[in-house]
Amino acid sequence: MQRSYSRLLGIVGKPNTGKSTFFSAATLATAEIANYPFTTIKPNRGIGYVRTSCVHEEFKVKDNPKNSLCIDGARLIPIELIDIAGIVPGAWEGRGLGNQFLDEIRRADALIHIVDASGGTDCEGKSCKPGEHDPLEDIQFLEKEITMWMVTILKKDWARIARTAEQDKKGIAHHLEDRLTGLSVKKQYINEAIRKASLNVDKPATWSDDDFYRFVDNLRRLSKPLLIVANKVDLPASQVNLDRMKKLDYIVIPASAEAELALRRASEKRLVDYKPGDKDFKVIQPEKLSTGQIQALEKIRKKIVETNGTTGVQEAINTAYFKLLDMITVYPVEDIEHLADHDGRVLPDAYLVPKGTTARQFAYVIHSELGDNFLYAIDARDKRRIGEETALKDNDVISVVSAKKRT
Repeated sequence: MQRSYSRLLGIVGKPNTGKSTFFSAATLATAEIANYPFTTIKPNRGIGYVRTSCVHEEFKVKDNPKNSLCIDGARLIPIELIDIAGIVPGAWEGRGLGNQFLDEIRRADALIHIVDASGGTDCEGKSCKPGEHDPLEDIQFLEKEITMWMVTILKKDWARIARTAEQDKKGIAHHLEDRLTGLSVKKQYINEAIRKASLNVDKPATWSDDDFYRFVDNLRRLSKPLLIVANKVDLPASQVNLDRMKKLDYIVIPASAEAELALRRASEKRLVDYKPGDKDFKVIQPEKLSTGQIQALEKIRKKIVETNGTTGVQEAINTAYFKLLDMITVYPVEDIEHLADHDGRVLPDAYLVPKGTTARQFAYVIHSELGDNFLYAIDARDKRRIGEETALKDNDVISVVSAKKRT
């Protein structure tokens, strides 16, 4: 199976909140999991999946996925995740190898912040009695750490960049875009951050330290959008804290990474029938399970799945892609009548692209030559021609027609 991922999700948080468990559950990769800070030193990288309803049922065809999977009508599209080592207060100054850990965030397009909703880990990531620590403090501290890390990076050349921008009249966004290339920060984010901070775009050299901090804080929110996973939601005190988290200006997903990991491992061994993101599961080989294992599965069903709808892990990944990153799914085919590629595979590929992607831009996603020689595209549903500037819609199935070949 070919991989087709275009955005990187960073899994962040302080130590001992369940980050590595979340990563393992999302990817089924082996990551060291232990109940003490700094278990993860080097970042773990793996492949997870975005889940969406496959269009093959609408078209009443049997599909043959190549770059993704289709299981019982659920299309699973591979994406890349990185589990970043636990961040502690003062990380931006280098505490706890913080600068090293924060550097791993550079390539991330969105962040999933794993928070211990039970309040059972203190600000350093050490275990404490559930309810003793306020998880809302963790959300505030992580925001500050990432913002201050970005402030430190930008401050090094800020005076020179600001003066140059004022002198050559190219604008501060033009100069900062080059400086921030390694942070995956786009020019549009820079302009929007300046607007949100109500700053004089023509006089960046006059910005105060408070102005600069507001600008960078807005830039962080725009360039590294973040959602909260309220992990360990089945533990004491979690529900109260979850209700408080939901009042914040963030998307909050209740979750139990441990429950998801248990279900995925049981599914791998064909002990349960379960797909990532399912709202229930079925035990299919009870004779191979001990009484304790059956009771544990029923506890997952009652306390987590039935209470919250899912374990939250797949929901968090989907939310990051479809809400934070505003992505859509598009299916390219060559044979518009049979919805197949040149080898006869039906609906072989599913691509995740930003909402607003045009037909020609999508052609470039498939292959640069296809984009260079783009003529038009054809919509599989009504067979109409689609021009190069037409924005594609979620679950579009299209054939791109070029001067040399069709895909």
